[in-house]
Amino acid sequence: MNAPSPVIDIASQNARQKTSGDNSTAAFDVEKIRADFPILSQTVYGKPLVYLDNGASAQKPRQVIDSMSDIYETYYSNVHRGVHWTSQKSTEGFEAGRQKAAAFLNAASDNEVIFTRGATEAINLVAASWGRANLEAGDEIILSHMEHHSNIVPWQLLRQEKDIVIKVAPIDDDGNFMIGEYEKLLSDKTKMVAVTHVSNALGTIVAVKDVIRLAHAKGALVLLDGCQAVPHQAVDVQALGADFYVFSGHKLYGPTGIGVLWGREDILNAMPPYQGGGEMISSVTFEKTTFQKAPHRFEAGTPAIAEVIGLGAAIDYLGAIGLDNIAAHEHGVLQYATERLQAIDGLTIIGNAKEKAAIISFTLADVHAHDVGTFVDRAGVAVRVGHHCAQPVMDRFGVAATARASFGLYNTRAEVDALVDALEETRKFFG
Repeated sequence: MNAPSPVIDIASQNARQKTSGDNSTAAFDVEKIRADFPILSQTVYGKPLVYLDNGASAQKPRQVIDSMSDIYETYYSNVHRGVHWTSQKSTEGFEAGRQKAAAFLNAASDNEVIFTRGATEAINLVAASWGRANLEAGDEIILSHMEHHSNIVPWQLLRQEKDIVIKVAPIDDDGNFMIGEYEKLLSDKTKMVAVTHVSNALGTIVAVKDVIRLAHAKGALVLLDGCQAVPHQAVDVQALGADFYVFSGHKLYGPTGIGVLWGREDILNAMPPYQGGGEMISSVTFEKTTFQKAPHRFEAGTPAIAEVIGLGAAIDYLGAIGLDNIAAHEHGVLQYATERLQAIDGLTIIGNAKEKAAIISFTLADVHAHDVGTFVDRAGVAVRVGHHCAQPVMDRFGVAATARASFGLYNTRAEVDALVDALEETRKFFG
């Protein structure tokens, strides 16, 4: 495929749009922010890299990269119990990461933050530990039609074991969560509602406070998948009233291999361990083992030390910019991108919810999503293609796959223009 791709001077376009009021406030200087991300200065096929795949994994600022290099170069050691200087310093950095994550979510206690390998493991932990201990045949769990596979499959595995019932809350043709239909699914048998806060495939922001209020009225607990929410908006778990909240570090401009399970402390301490080993024990004999309370009860073995410190650095970075500032910037980019993409002949946006995060999924006439992704890549534009680990969403809208542009704090309107130009070339090439 050797179709022509326009060379776009992203930096100069960004500068021009900045002077016209785009992407810049007294508190938010997008060009200064972009300078913090080394990868954004790269070129791909001789074109400036336009990274619009933040929903899958966001890029890392120098502050995160440096924090992880620093521990490995100057004070790395295993954490907890070590009395020597490097262990003490590593432990301080590790537990500071927990404190930052707790503050980030406004948790009532640092003990409510459990580090996992990601949101996927966090959901599996709740399903395996809380679910096995508290569910029996006939009990009901409610999911939504927008769930990522990570919030479907663990509950299906539990259904095979416990013979529970899974119900699915529907969405409408625009991708809005249908709160009235959800309410009809609730019953005295409902024990858990596990739904996304923001859809990774559609960008829909779910009215989770209403979801939680209605679930609690029936005595059910609520788990929220916050992977796509926390990079785009402030989250206060106490104000929401949730029982569990999960997110992954790599979507929050932090490292891979680290995630957070937040849970109410009383619930966590009543749950049995998820894995056994070091760190999570209080005492061990061959006759009996006793376990620590949360969070250590659920953190068996050597943890991801540098990754926790990197996650803490990412949280610090976002805090310095301000999540409200980030949300305002991304909303402007989303509006601009929506307008420009809607003007492309043959392009259909999948998901037009009233409340959306900075995510746009779309199809382009008769061009397969993978061809779209491959073609725009040659213009230096990175988008995600496929079912986005949300096959039920694709089935709901009758498509096999979509292309998805997901925007982050460093994306600009000039980059949207680059995407649009590449899509126009794609459309022309495929006729």
